[in-house]
Amino acid sequence: MALNQQVKVKRVAPFKFDNVGSFLRPAKLKAAREAFEEGSITQSELKNVEDITIKDLIEKQKEIGLGAITDGEFRRSWWHLDFFWGLGGVEKEDVDQGYQFEHVETRAETARLTGKLSGENHPFIEHFKYVQQFADDEIIARQTIPAPAQFLAELTRPENKEATDHHYPDETELLKDIAAAYQAFIKELYEAGCRNLQLDDCTWGMIVDEDFWKALNEDFTVEDLSRKYVELNNETIKDHPEDLVITTHVCRGNYRSTWASSGAYDTVADVLFGEENVEAYYLEFDTERAGGFESLSKVSGDKQVVLGLFSSKLPELEDKEQIKARIEEAAKYINKDRLCVSPQCGFASTEEGNNLTEKEQWSKLRLVKKVADEVWGD
Repeated sequence: MALNQQVKVKRVAPFKFDNVGSFLRPAKLKAAREAFEEGSITQSELKNVEDITIKDLIEKQKEIGLGAITDGEFRRSWWHLDFFWGLGGVEKEDVDQGYQFEHVETRAETARLTGKLSGENHPFIEHFKYVQQFADDEIIARQTIPAPAQFLAELTRPENKEATDHHYPDETELLKDIAAAYQAFIKELYEAGCRNLQLDDCTWGMIVDEDFWKALNEDFTVEDLSRKYVELNNETIKDHPEDLVITTHVCRGNYRSTWASSGAYDTVADVLFGEENVEAYYLEFDTERAGGFESLSKVSGDKQVVLGLFSSKLPELEDKEQIKARIEEAAKYINKDRLCVSPQCGFASTEEGNNLTEKEQWSKLRLVKKVADEVWGD
């Protein structure tokens, strides 16, 4: 299908007006989760609240005009760890130190190996089925999960390396089993009706940051890690069904409206944009920390780019004309028909959420839609 035909079909992602995935948790859901942790309500009662709040969220996503609906990650605490915890051979573990963001540290939790990996019967399959029932001829149900490369990065954190090396002394076998576990999950997800899978991947946002390399203190290069990450991601999604659209989202951290890394895409563009076998990239471009648009010239084939020009971290609304000007600037490096717009990340990568209200969240998305409609037409 030609690209200019593709963008007219509402069921094919990405969309000119799009969103990365997560939403602020409503007070009712936060209260229920806290009550569950305290033991005052059951798992079933918590699920009932999740169902109700997700249904309400989906109605709001449809009302605002999004082409893809998600559960807002309302059943998760983290954007990535909950998925890892659902894999066979993985356990939730408390650690001494959380992830370091600008002037703040996250909760200190991780995912650690307890045995060989497997991906069957993942709880996210049932989570997706709940969302899928609200899809229709105009609206698709999207599933977001952390990328395989993100899982590898978690397993090779200093706190996890001993356990990972114990179960997988040969890294080749580890990479093989990560890919196989993900493939098993993707197969079940597809059978459940999913036709739009988004791989969230902060690994690229880390390796473009010079401070990351100082902290890593190991004999790797940008080229080494880029090659390893793209090969793992590609191995995982190879031979996927033709009608399953797989995209990826890249950012530099999103926790309580703070960030974790800085750096332009330039040093990873050849590999990430040229070689990763996805159909679109959701990219962070809301601040100078992401660099310029020059690297978009490396986006190969007819792959699309969703420009994350709007901040999900801040309540203030962007200047519409400035956003339009930035789209035109990006269009110097990639055809404007291959571009879309969205916030740079979700509104709540973790259950804490960013520092804005739900009302401000929806106002932000209405502005994104208004810009998309004016640039590309309704």
